[in-house]
Parts: sequence; structure tokens; C-alpha cells
Amino acid sequence: MDRPPRPPRDPRPLHPAVPADVHRRRWVILAVLMLSLLFVVLDNSILNVAVKTIASPPPTGLGATQSQLEWAINAYALVFAGLLFTAGLVGDRLGRRRTLLFGTVVFGVSSALAALADSPVELVAYRAVMGFGAAFVMPATLAILMNVFERDEQPKAIGVWVGAVGVAIAVGPVTGGLLLEHFWWGSIFLVNVPVVIVSLIAVAAVVPESRDPAPGRTDPGGVVLSIVGLVLLVFGIIRGGELADLTDWTVVLPVAGGALVLAAFVAHERRTAHPALDMTYFRQPVFSAAVGGIALVFFALMGVTFVSVFYLQSVRGFSPLQAGLLLLPLAVTQLLFAPRSRLAVRRFGARAVCASGLLLVAACLAAFAGFDTGTPVWVVELVLFAQGAGMAHVMPPVTVAVMQALPREKAGSGSAVNNTFRQIGGALGVAVLGSLLSGVYRDGIEGHLAPLPAADRAGAGESVEATLAAARQLGAAGEALVEPAQTAFLHAMHVTSLCAAAVAVLGACVVGAFLPGRGAAPGDHGRVTGGGARESVPR
Repeated sequence: MDRPPRPPRDPRPLHPAVPADVHRRRWVILAVLMLSLLFVVLDNSILNVAVKTIASPPPTGLGATQSQLEWAINAYALVFAGLLFTAGLVGDRLGRRRTLLFGTVVFGVSSALAALADSPVELVAYRAVMGFGAAFVMPATLAILMNVFERDEQPKAIGVWVGAVGVAIAVGPVTGGLLLEHFWWGSIFLVNVPVVIVSLIAVAAVVPESRDPAPGRTDPGGVVLSIVGLVLLVFGIIRGGELADLTDWTVVLPVAGGALVLAAFVAHERRTAHPALDMTYFRQPVFSAAVGGIALVFFALMGVTFVSVFYLQSVRGFSPLQAGLLLLPLAVTQLLFAPRSRLAVRRFGARAVCASGLLLVAACLAAFAGFDTGTPVWVVELVLFAQGAGMAHVMPPVTVAVMQALPREKAGSGSAVNNTFRQIGGALGVAVLGSLLSGVYRDGIEGHLAPLPAADRAGAGESVEATLAAARQLGAAGEALVEPAQTAFLHAMHVTSLCAAAVAVLGACVVGAFLPGRGAAPGDHGRVTGGGARESVPR
């Protein structure tokens, strides 16, 4: 029986050379991309230090309720995570530079409006628009990076990109604390405007345009399903974090609905002739392990970062600014080690480096189980430094694995997948580990709330901050609650940190099983083309 003829081979090279003029200014372009990345990631965390000020009555704040404050934070995260994938597709089709400029303008204008908001409702609305703009900025930065660096330099450039993300996450609370000490609450948003203006000028001047030269037909059904599924899923996760109860129907229904819609998205993408996301990429064990590793490491990291803020402020008594400064070792290590992680990968292989990094992260998370009210600050700083070093040897290699698995013309899609899994993993970490923290804390403190009025006991048992606030209202009689509250929180933190460490160990097992070993770069595992045929990747 005659074999069917092979489909014609794509004459385009797998990795076409970067134009000479772009190659010469590649590091300047990366610096500009880092500036764009800075204000997007920083704004994810900067609002956390301003919630008490915004809750104050006018003119100091807006008089926002607890629910309004939560939505001011979550509206940004919800829209950002829900649109990341779609924004990456738009960048591939219409141009990543154009998409970056569009998102930056939207982010800058909405930042100015948020700074001048007259009510909590306005603030929530403008924060949602900021998330919309940010969703178009972040995937574009990584996609442009892949198109201005040759393959052999991409690991180094991605290491710098990951380092910039780590710095922005840690610097956000410090920046917010400094601004609130000298200016009004709106300054945490208004500070974005001059940075956005400089970024727009720099992007327009030095960043080249790139897009998929043959994007094919659009897939509106897949795009709609991805948006609806991601928004429902992230909304349910965020709601679970708010309630500290993952069994509430307002959590279960959107999470289940989101999962079903995303399952329909996968089925649709596998059947359609022009998929928004080629599902054959997930047949590569390295690609799937890399995106799974990203989600797991951010699950553990964001959950314990959430816990550590309460430990430093509510138990140890540090101010928001001081607590932010104490978290700086996480940023310093990202900046120092992430750009150099490629050297360790070159010597030992991505499998050994990523697995070791995750085991180091797990050990540091487990170390939180030994912290108490008298733990020396230098010990806390040493653990945070080591944790950042572990992260810096995980995120660059797995990001390289994701991005180099896709052809360069699909860099926007790859960046969107990378960032979407990171956002979902982080949101799950806060929700799941936050719920665990709250449940264990409530069990430990309930027996000590008898001095409080019966109507106040439920609210006072929700968190250590709520208990301490209730104790302050009682005056001298409330002092007896302080030590039990701190003891109950420390026990809850110990349980939560050990669970986070277990998740990090699971991540180490995943990357240890599937990432390439010594002698292969993270992306050296072949590439699946749109037709499902496998092509070798030149080393």
C-alpha cells in the first residue's frame, strides 16, 4: 500500500536571524521593556499598603468598606488574568509594539483617573481598566524579547526579564510605604503617569515592530471561551480568598463553571482548523512540565508572601514600610542570580537546577514553621535571601522552556500562556493557603474570645489583625487577647508554610521528571509544528 505523500516542509527557518540593526540595540530594547514591566507588576502589590489609608474617612481617604477595598485590589487581578491570553494573541496578529503602546496608554490614563477618584466605586472601576491595559503590556514585553534576541542569548535576556519581575514584586510595598508617608493616597497611582510617559517615548523610539507573518484565520469562538473561562475561574479563586472558605457556593459555582468553559475551550481548539492556541504544544512533556512548574512555584510563593506580611506587621509589629524593606532580599537575589541562572543550567542541566531551586524554596518555606515572636530578624532575612536565590534558579529556565518550545512568530501566545499560569498559580496560592491560615487560626483563637461581646466574636476570629483590632477597642481588658492571638497565628502560619513547602516539593518532582538534563538547554526538546509534526531544534 502506497504511503501518503508527506506535507511540504515549511521553507522558513525555525529561528530566522534577528536584523542587524535590531541586534545592535537589543540590550537597550530590553531596558525599555523592563521599564514597561516595572509599572505593571509593581501595581499588583502597591495598593496592599494603602488599604488602611483609603478606608479612612475623607479627606484622608475614601471611606471604603472592607468589601470595596478587596475589590479595588481584585478588580485589577481579575481583568488582568482574564485577558492575558487574548492580549497575547492580539499582539501576534496586530503587532507586539503596537499592542504594548496601546496597553501603556490605557494603563497611564486609568492610573491618573484612579488617583483622582472621588468614591470607592470609581476606584474599583478605574482599577479594572488598569488591569485591562496591563494585560496588553506584560505578554508583549516577553514576546518582543524573543524577537530581538538570538536563541543562544534568550536565556540570559529572560533571566534579566524574570529578575525585573522579582524586583517589581518586592519594591511595590516599599514604594507605596514611602509615598504614603509624604503624600496622599492617590500618589500611589499618580506616580505611574511620569513612568508611563517615559516608557511611551522610549518604546516608540527604540522598540521594533514584530508580528506573526502568517497568522491565519481568527478563532473568535476560542477567544470568547478563553476569556469567559479564565474570568470565571479567577473570580472563584479570588472569592475563595476573600471568604477564606473554598466550599461556599459563590466560590464553587464560578470555579466549576470556569473549569467547564476552559474544558470546552480545549475541545474547541483541538477540533478547529485555525486554533487560537495549538494544543499540540502540550503534548511536549517539557512544555507541560514548565507551565506546571510556573504555577506550582507561584502557588507556594504568593501564599507564603501573603502570610509573611501578617507575620511581620501583626506579630512582629513592623510598619508597612519596614515590612516592605524586610522583603527586599527577595528582590536583591532575583536581580543578582536570575540573569546568571543560565550558567548553572549550562553546567548542570535545567532538570537539576530547577529541581534544586525548588527544593531550596521548599526548605525556606518550611523554615517559616520555626519562626516565632523572638526569631532574630537576621534569620528571617537569611531565609528570604535563600528563598529568592532558589526562585531565581527556577523561573528563568522554565520560562525559557515555555518560550523556546514555540516558534518565534507565536511568541505572544507563549508569553500569554506563561503569564496566565503564573497569575492563576499565585491567585490559587493566596486563596487556598489563605483559607488554610484562616481556618487553623480560627480554631486556635475561638476559645479566647469570651471577653468580647457575642456579636463581635465571629468577626474578631477571622484574622489576627481583626482580633488585635477588637482587643484595642476593649482597652486594658483587651491586652489578654494579644498573646493568644499571636500564638494562634504562629501555629496557623507553621501549618500553612509546611503545606506550601509540600507544594514546592511537588513542583521539584514535576520539573525533575520532565525537564531536560545535563547537556541540553531547556528549549532543546524539539518543537511541535501546527500540523503536529515534530521538528528538531538546532543547538
